[in-house]
Amino acid sequence: MDVAEPVLAVFAGVWGAMLGSFLNVCVWRLPRDESVIRPASHCPGCGKPIAWYDNIPLLSWVFLRAHCRHCGAPISMQYPLIELAVALIWAGAVVRWSASWDALSAAVLTTLLLGMALTDARHYLIPDEFSLGGLGAGLALSFVPGGISPVGSLLGAAAGFALLWVVKTGGDWALARGMIGGEELQQVLEAGEKPTTLGAGDLKMMAMIGSFLGWRGVLLTAFLGSAAGVLVFLPLVLLKRRSPIPFGVFLAVGAVVTLVVGDALIAWYSGMLVGSVP
Repeated sequence: MDVAEPVLAVFAGVWGAMLGSFLNVCVWRLPRDESVIRPASHCPGCGKPIAWYDNIPLLSWVFLRAHCRHCGAPISMQYPLIELAVALIWAGAVVRWSASWDALSAAVLTTLLLGMALTDARHYLIPDEFSLGGLGAGLALSFVPGGISPVGSLLGAAAGFALLWVVKTGGDWALARGMIGGEELQQVLEAGEKPTTLGAGDLKMMAMIGSFLGWRGVLLTAFLGSAAGVLVFLPLVLLKRRSPIPFGVFLAVGAVVTLVVGDALIAWYSGMLVGSVP
């Protein structure tokens, strides 16, 4: 990293903090089908608009001591944490990939993954604005120098969608025939709902991931995400404390690991396969 890049990393971090502030708005409003533009930011408690000087990422939360200036309602720590997380994402992308299109692509992807993970964890919902909007961004960034090619991006998006579509189709078939599901399936059927293993949002999310990471990244993301999901939810299943699985959270984790160390993992695994061939 040359002398200018630490400065650029700081600027990227500041930009990331501002994007994190907007991501907070998206995470709150998109699952509620609200506009992210109007009305302007306002206090959920008293409804009064938030002045620009009370909406400075990270700093305003500290200066206001985590309370609304007007009504004194507490301001969740989620807001500065997300702003800090996105600031670190953008600064870290510059540190990891220098000042390049790869850094921009990585920062955009990781920011989108954070937004999708948050909405899926809280609402079991992945808004199209994140998944389909991210798919468009991934395809567009494939035309810039370096990184994945447009053909690789298209193949990755198709592979991501197709992979989870096959899993969903097979799982839904098994659900419909009572092969899996147990008591939870019976409750869904009694409610007159159609049982499903994966939501449409998961398929769109994986297509978005594929547009950034390609088909090999899709396979590794699916494996890592599934492994993480099993590790987290297996103890709950053994304790008979079943709950819906926000699979998008684990796909996001798998995609971030794939982004950062995916090439090394694939090379290591390929080396093992080659070494095992007599």
